[in-house]
Amino acid sequence: MARQYLDVPYREKDAAKALGARFDGGVKRWYVEDGVELAAFHVWLPAELALAPSPGSVSDIASSNSDTTTVRRGVPLSRLLSSVSAAVAEAFSNGVWTMVEVNEATLRGGHVYLELSERDGAGQPVAKAKGMIWANTVARILPEFEKATGAVIGAGIKLLVRARPVFKPQYGFSLEIDAIDPEYTLGDLEAKKREIRTRLQQEGLFECNRKLTAPTDFQLVLVVSPPEAAGLGDFKKEADRLGRHGICRFVYAHSRFQGEGAAREIVGAALAALRDMSSTGHPDAIVLIRGGGAANDLAWLNDYHLARFICEQSIPVLTGIGHERDSTLPDEVANTRFDTPSKVIAGIEQQIVRRIREAQRAWESILATATQDCRNARLDVERSDAQVRADATAHVARARHDSVAALNEIAINAVRQVHDGSNQVAAMLNEVRAGASMDIAMARQAVPALMTAIRIDALSTLAEARSVTSVGYNTVVDRTAALTRSAGLAVQSQLQRVAERAVGAIKQARSSAQALVREVAGQGPEKTLGRGFAIVRNGDGRPVTSKEVAQASSRLSIQFRDGTADVVPAPKQQRSTR
Repeated sequence: MARQYLDVPYREKDAAKALGARFDGGVKRWYVEDGVELAAFHVWLPAELALAPSPGSVSDIASSNSDTTTVRRGVPLSRLLSSVSAAVAEAFSNGVWTMVEVNEATLRGGHVYLELSERDGAGQPVAKAKGMIWANTVARILPEFEKATGAVIGAGIKLLVRARPVFKPQYGFSLEIDAIDPEYTLGDLEAKKREIRTRLQQEGLFECNRKLTAPTDFQLVLVVSPPEAAGLGDFKKEADRLGRHGICRFVYAHSRFQGEGAAREIVGAALAALRDMSSTGHPDAIVLIRGGGAANDLAWLNDYHLARFICEQSIPVLTGIGHERDSTLPDEVANTRFDTPSKVIAGIEQQIVRRIREAQRAWESILATATQDCRNARLDVERSDAQVRADATAHVARARHDSVAALNEIAINAVRQVHDGSNQVAAMLNEVRAGASMDIAMARQAVPALMTAIRIDALSTLAEARSVTSVGYNTVVDRTAALTRSAGLAVQSQLQRVAERAVGAIKQARSSAQALVREVAGQGPEKTLGRGFAIVRNGDGRPVTSKEVAQASSRLSIQFRDGTADVVPAPKQQRSTR
């Protein structure tokens, strides 16, 4: 390919390079490729190739308007714009590296048409221009750019492009792009992430959600995703299966995941869903998922407000955004990051299965422990039962022996008490009879003497009275009669007291005798049977008081309080075996 060499002074090399000139190290000169418009390089062309101004150039138009004394004829618009086009072509015959932001990108007929701008620190546009990448250039530069950055040309992406300004009378000003520097785009994306990451670290929020304990089990999960996300179908397929079996319930909230304001929509959708779920319980985790995409599509998620929302959550956040190679700020600040939505649901299933296996192992351990405890308890119960039986048998034997001895002693005591009571009653009756007879005899002896004394006194008094006066005779007679009546009453009273004393003594003796008889009767066999004892008799009806007599009897009868039961003793061989 032919080259046109230029005479470029050293101090002007940067200007020539900016216009697209290249340096040939072999000859130490700057040059441009053949076919490149030389108007922009005319100051460095060799003298023999210096271009003269062409008719209708900007200088001609300017000179034609410099004479103010002539009649103003004007120039056609096409001529004016053609002059501007020529001036632009002369100033920028080659592309210039410039930084732009893409507002809109459209593909038509293999060509890419762009709306470009530059914004100030407040986000306000300070410059706008149209740009295009022709089809032959698209095939050459875009695959390389997309491979290097993982991004596609779209709204919001910042580029460092080599563009040649072009002005065409029919279409106006535009930039024809023939190269893109992928390093600049990667640096811009990374710089934005680094700025947000640093801010969160300074606020002490960057690792808040990452430090939360990962869920040990999943019963309720909030899923935030685009409504038509590429990985949502795969996620829901497995999630619905868990839901049908009642293992885990999933609540879905949808939002855009790319484009201006997408990050704030995600936060709003998640907060609204959390408010709606507050009445039914808090979820075990929040899941953010979307399918893969270009780096600039995922770059919308590198937002401070979205990252801060994730950091401030008190429940773990799980992410499954893009593919394995993709990494966003939500991935960095989330509790657990998965490469894809499918891996998120797989991780949830694995944790549920792991938890179920732990529960199964715990159940098996509890069951084994309970089984062993039951076995030990059964052995203890059997040993205790055998001991209780042995103790009960011994106690029953001792009780039987003690009962027989007690019954014998009771019978002897009862007979003795009855005999003693009878003797006491007889003695008391004899004593009562003797006392009563003595009192009666004494009364009988006292009455004649008293009567005699009374008669003597009466006769003496009567004689004295008769001798003293006849008048006092009646008085003496009356007094004697009164004394006689008084003495009779005294005798009767004395006899009555003696009789009452004898009757009281007899009643007391009879009551004591009856009490003794009742006490003796209360100590009999019926009362003993009523206290829970029993009387064992052999076939002849005689009481059995020893083990040997019981074993030797062919049939026994046991008398209880309410009746008698017949029993057959077990053979001696069986009793020794047991």
